[in-house]
Amino acid sequence: MRLIADNLRITQKAIETAVADKDALPLQTMAKRCQMAGANGIDINSGPLYRDPESRMAFMVEAVQEVTQLPLILDTSNPKALKAGLLACKTPATLNGLSLEPSKLEHILPLAVAHHAELVCYLLYPNGHVPPDSTERLNVAVSLYQKCLEAGVEPDRMIIDPVVVPLSWQNGLFQAREVLTVITTLPELLGFPVRTIAGLSNLTAGARDPIKKGLAELTYLPMLAAAGLSMILMNVLNAGSVRVARTCRLFSQESIFSWEMVG
Repeated sequence: MRLIADNLRITQKAIETAVADKDALPLQTMAKRCQMAGANGIDINSGPLYRDPESRMAFMVEAVQEVTQLPLILDTSNPKALKAGLLACKTPATLNGLSLEPSKLEHILPLAVAHHAELVCYLLYPNGHVPPDSTERLNVAVSLYQKCLEAGVEPDRMIIDPVVVPLSWQNGLFQAREVLTVITTLPELLGFPVRTIAGLSNLTAGARDPIKKGLAELTYLPMLAAAGLSMILMNVLNAGSVRVARTCRLFSQESIFSWEMVG
């Protein structure tokens, strides 16, 4: 299970200001901290970027690339920003992301094809709503898979996000279990070793108590790992979560165990 840092997001005031001012230092400082914390990749969450999307996304990518060679995930619904980010990337990037929403199929899927990019695919209905259970998510997965194949995206370039929802939703606990079912079922359903990604912080969105928030995330993280999750999008500056994620990875390794490997 690879650790993808979700710390570089424009919803943070310092990052928002830095992007507006074209000040690379705050972005670079955060990117270096994420790498030192053990991130295997960085999600650049620029938001929709309604103003000057091409220039701002290119700036973010270039700033981060100056200080790290970690793989980048370009996280925005703005296709103009995604294209600019792809052009600015020195190495192949991942687009985040695609769903069955018509506008995304029209504008984001062709970008992935043209740039031979990997693609995060969200299991959402065409109207953007979250399916109620694992069966419906899997139906969406089949539809998305077919759309990608028809467009020319190879299966190994797809990364499926089953969509973790907040526990505070009326059916939040049920949904959390259904996500695990989806992760374990996808490879057999689609007939290849499907890569999956999930956003850990989504689980505790709206939580006010940081201790309870952390406990919920630390409990769900090993469950995701046991289900076979490929990538976890998470706060890599939370040392406790990183230690748990690293330890989870031990159980999928073929090497001889040593206590030095824990933590």
